[in-house]
Amino acid sequence: QVQLVESGGGSVQAGDSLRLSCGASVRTFSRIVMGWFRQAPGKDREFVAAILWSGGGTDYADNVKGRFTISRDNDNITLYLQMDVLKPEDTAVYYCAAKSLPTSRVYNVRRLNEYDIWGQGTEVTVSS
Repeated sequence: QVQLVESGGGSVQAGDSLRLSCGASVRTFSRIVMGWFRQAPGKDREFVAAILWSGGGTDYADNVKGRFTISRDNDNITLYLQMDVLKPEDTAVYYCAAKSLPTSRVYNVRRLNEYDIWGQGTEVTVSS
């Protein structure tokens, strides 16, 4: 069973930057899409960003577009989320997730249930 591990969270001031990383317990495994989601206290988990693992196409939630960048390293092993111009409303636990199971149907990278592997999360706190 592949496990995902997030790192890089912390407490910062508004306007600061953070870079989150997501590694896996095995060096390589089949993944179709990888995404970042977040869950603020008292709220539902929400989509942040996703990247198609083979083609590199990306998608972002409107409230992070232009401030966050999702990427993967050149070895296609580690997932990143560069977060710039952080705002207090970005405060949440951030989770990385992988869609590893192939499917012939059209899927929506913004939907939580598309993903079958999840990390435990890393906390980000942004103070004003």
